[in-house]
Amino acid sequence: MNPIIMYGSALIAVSIVIYMLIKQMDIKITMFLMGIVLMFVGIAAGNGIAVKDFVGTGAVWLDPLLAITQQFQQTLTSAGFIILILGGYSAYMTAIGANDVTVSVITKPVSKIKSAYVLVPIVFLLGNLLSLVIPSASNLAIILLATLYPVMRKAGMSKLTAAAVIATTATVMPTPLGGDNVAISQELAKYPEYLGLTVTDYVFQYHAIISIPTILLMAIVHYFWQKFMDKRSKTKDTDEVEVQEIKAIEGGALYKTVYALLPIFPIILLIVTYCLKTFADININVNVEVATMFSFAIAILCDVIKRKSGKEALQQTEHFFKGMGGAMPIVALLVAATIFVTGLKSIGLIEALQDAMMNIQGSGLGFVLPLILVLLTALIVLLSGSGTALFFAMVPLMVALSTAAGISAIAVSIPMGLAGNLLRAVSPVSAVVLIVAGSVKVSPLDIVRRTSVPMITGVVFMFVLSMILFL
Repeated sequence: MNPIIMYGSALIAVSIVIYMLIKQMDIKITMFLMGIVLMFVGIAAGNGIAVKDFVGTGAVWLDPLLAITQQFQQTLTSAGFIILILGGYSAYMTAIGANDVTVSVITKPVSKIKSAYVLVPIVFLLGNLLSLVIPSASNLAIILLATLYPVMRKAGMSKLTAAAVIATTATVMPTPLGGDNVAISQELAKYPEYLGLTVTDYVFQYHAIISIPTILLMAIVHYFWQKFMDKRSKTKDTDEVEVQEIKAIEGGALYKTVYALLPIFPIILLIVTYCLKTFADININVNVEVATMFSFAIAILCDVIKRKSGKEALQQTEHFFKGMGGAMPIVALLVAATIFVTGLKSIGLIEALQDAMMNIQGSGLGFVLPLILVLLTALIVLLSGSGTALFFAMVPLMVALSTAAGISAIAVSIPMGLAGNLLRAVSPVSAVVLIVAGSVKVSPLDIVRRTSVPMITGVVFMFVLSMILFL
């Protein structure tokens, strides 16, 4: 293909997708359309559709649609299925009130701490722990504003310090239940060097050894940065947000303990089986799907006992299947990203990028690819407020580009995935920053001034650590 046509069409397509991201519009249909257009460009140039063993319909104008349907079929039987199950389980935990109990159990001890600055790292770490149960940064911030914000203010914490801590609570907790971790582990498992890799292996062998030290460092930086910023600020603030009651679950200590554990029970199962395999050589093959479905069965049984009515408990299970439907947009985003990449492959761009990456091999500049992707992620996140959209779009490319550059795909996936989640709290247009700023009646830029140093420190630290361990 003519290089001018190839690079020109790719530049236009990528620019449109980035524009949609910056404008905070839904990019799924955009990526589908751009992918289809690029496929037609590739077909017109004689390249065909870049899908392995692809057999066309016999009508060229229908072939891109066939590629889309085949990709949906492949995704729904792998990463997509896991994401749907996790969406259903999360919705069911909310419906039976288990998430509320978990929040109550974790946040209640904080009210006994009277030192404002001691609360800063504690609330930050607790918020990160709660993100395992409430993965949405916006929803978690709303809950913490209703429960912990008044406690923090009563302890003497400034409005901006409390707001900044809450705005940064959903960061990079290592969890096998995260949609981004599921997507990248499933992609890696397609290649011989990562054959058999599960999301549990990916999280505990690679993600956790970067994310946990990063979270701990950010907690410490938060403490000193907020203390420094409070000393610089002469403003006294006294207004409070309205305290909202979180609904309680009736029952004794046993019921509350069980319900508090249910939302994280799949993670507990995965950790236990991983430890048995690693330290005791006991190989129990429990993947995310099995752990979640087993937890779902246990949760139904617990709800039957609590309600003393099988009929009422079974009615609640409908929320599981509705939650699966609610997770479908994430699956569609994965498919859309793959179709967009297929379009780029069809015009020859990916092959050209791989050739460019080959020149990096052996030059000692292996960090260039992950650095470029982290910087691109930073730009998109700061402008759009979206922390994961670009990551999902890049998942199908990570192994191909990293292999061409002669580096581990882990050295690409970890920094890019973590950077998107960390920098979300530094964007003045991100939903979580806007929600927190609106709730405490300050400017989003005031929040960003308080969140920027801890989060950017985290990004730099995790990138350097990733390069040391995985490059």
